[in-house]
Amino acid sequence: MKNLPALMALSALVLLVAPGCRQPAQDAGTAWTIVAEGDMTAEQTAQREKVLAARDAMFTSLKGRLMEVVGSEGPAAAISVCSKEAPQIAEQVSEEYGLKIGRTSFRLRNPGNAPPTWAKQLVADRVGEPTFLTQEGKLAALLPIRIQAQCLMCHGPEDTIPPPVKEALAEHYPKDQATGFQNGDLRGWFCVEVPAGGGS
Repeated sequence: MKNLPALMALSALVLLVAPGCRQPAQDAGTAWTIVAEGDMTAEQTAQREKVLAARDAMFTSLKGRLMEVVGSEGPAAAISVCSKEAPQIAEQVSEEYGLKIGRTSFRLRNPGNAPPTWAKQLVADRVGEPTFLTQEGKLAALLPIRIQAQCLMCHGPEDTIPPPVKEALAEHYPKDQATGFQNGDLRGWFCVEVPAGGGS
C-alpha cells in the first residue's frame, strides 16, 4: 500500500508502563493526591476504568479518521485533521463518557493543549508512567504517549520530515515545538479529568 508508512506515522501508538508514586501536584493552592492503582477505592477504580475507556475511544476515533484521510489524500492532508477535527473528537468523547479528555505535552504542537494546573509539575517532570491523582472525589490522569519509529514522519528531526508535511505544519501550527523527537521518546500524554461521582 503506497501510503502505509504515512498511515503508520499518523496512527499514534501509545505505550503505557506501570504506575508509580510522585509528589502531589497543586491546583490553585488545593492539593491533588497521587493515588496508586492498588490503593484506589471502588469509586476511584470505576473512575479509572472510565478514564482508560475514554482514552481508547479517543485513540480509535482519531486513528480511524487519520487512516481515512491518509488513504485518500496523503499524509500532509492529515495535519488538518489534527488541527480541526481532533478537538471535536475530544469534545465528543468527553460528552459521551462524562469527563474531560485531551492531549498535552512539554513540547506543544497546538498551544491550546497546554497542561491544566494540576498537571503542570508532572509535565515539567516528564513523568513517564500512567499517573492518577484524586481531589475531593475527582480523579485526574496523565497517560503517556511515546514516539514509535513510524511517528517520526511528523515528529522526528526537522531534516527527516517530508516537505509537504513541513508545509502543512507551518500552515496549521506556526508555533510548533513537537519535532526533533527520536524513537522511544516521551511525546506527551492523554490528559483526563473525571468529576466527583463520575465512576458510574
